[in-house]
Amino acid sequence: MDSFSGKLAVVTGGGSGMGRELVRQLAAQGCSVAACDLNADAVAETAAVARENAPPGVVVTSHACDVSDEAQVLRFRDELLAAHATDHVDLVFSNAGIGGGGSFVNDRREDWERTFAVDWWGVYYCARAFLPLLIASGDGVLVNTSSVNGFWATLGPGMPNTAYCAAKFAVKGFTEALIEDLRTNAPQVRVAVVMPGHIGTDIVANSMRAHGILADSGPLTDAQQERRAELIRRGALAEGASAGEMRQMLEKMSNDFRDSAPLSSAGAATIILDGVLSGAWRILVGQDAVGLDGFVRAKPEDAYDYARLASMAAQNAGGADQGGMT
Repeated sequence: MDSFSGKLAVVTGGGSGMGRELVRQLAAQGCSVAACDLNADAVAETAAVARENAPPGVVVTSHACDVSDEAQVLRFRDELLAAHATDHVDLVFSNAGIGGGGSFVNDRREDWERTFAVDWWGVYYCARAFLPLLIASGDGVLVNTSSVNGFWATLGPGMPNTAYCAAKFAVKGFTEALIEDLRTNAPQVRVAVVMPGHIGTDIVANSMRAHGILADSGPLTDAQQERRAELIRRGALAEGASAGEMRQMLEKMSNDFRDSAPLSSAGAATIILDGVLSGAWRILVGQDAVGLDGFVRAKPEDAYDYARLASMAAQNAGGADQGGMT
């Protein structure tokens, strides 16, 4: 694939963050796009922005879809085929993802399984739904988004991240396993796994919305009351804090995560698209991803020795380029 011009791409999680930037940059390069998101208004806004900077003939459509529900994924597929009057797609970016369910020990089972369903089953359902259409393209590319948490299963000391990490390990393993499967049985399609580090996205806020934790007004739900109690236990929120104070704290957490990232969503999307055009099957996104990947592969037995990792990071600071493809 020499360019994206004249192609048709599918992007899940297109309502914000890297998904929105993938849609925008693909359309600007002459690629028609069908984007979906759990938030219909957000993905409609993405499509409108992408159309403004797209060359003539590019079609960008938006669709509401919860990728953890196979019936909705199949409906999305049928909608986009009709909207784009096509019988194939050229690229599929399985980008949708949420966090939550960090502790297998303490968190609610429904929160754990909700995160795992979006982050793993969403990728699986999209692969099932769109692989025949990628084969029909004759030159298809399936791009699955994993994470640095697909090779390093923690956020650091005191911060378990089990649902997200388990799903992202599954995405990485599935994608690597597809390399030979596609090479043998569907050579018209190649596959790539994307592993971002800390990127400036709204995943924190989107995750809280997906779990029913973030709401603008009204009495606190059970899930919100549990989150308030957790924040109080951690000392992040004062005892007896009001619902409004909790919502302000959650919004600040989301904004701090987005604004402190060393790499923007736009920069991440550019690295991903450059990686796809280069033919890479493994796309590391961000200097932190490149560095952590090197540390873990060099000494896997020390992957959860945080002091040793910090020492290695300090020694190698500034030694890696921002982004990497192998």
